[in-house]
Amino acid sequence: MQLTEHGSGGRNQELALAAAEGIAGLDNVLIFSVASDGTDGSTDAVGGIVDRFTWSRLEKAGLSIHQILANNSAYHALKQVDGLIRTGPIGTNVNDVLVLLIQQAERT
Repeated sequence: MQLTEHGSGGRNQELALAAAEGIAGLDNVLIFSVASDGTDGSTDAVGGIVDRFTWSRLEKAGLSIHQILANNSAYHALKQVDGLIRTGPIGTNVNDVLVLLIQQAERT
């Protein structure tokens, strides 16, 4: 991630938001990305979580993922779609964790 603007949201929020377009409409897929230095810097979120509906919910709100990412403003976009992961201060350093969950379809 290269900061070009002065928005809010760190690399994990941006990573999750950037993945939203790629998983849009996919059943049983969820992505979250988190990290913490113990206090979480300038926002109250340790990361973001997106699913198949995130992209369409942002579009319905009149928000463009590409513009949000260009402005480094993932925090405010994820907040609008309930996509922030907040833990509060944890007092310990947790390195980046990215998880892609795919639920296997049941066989009939």
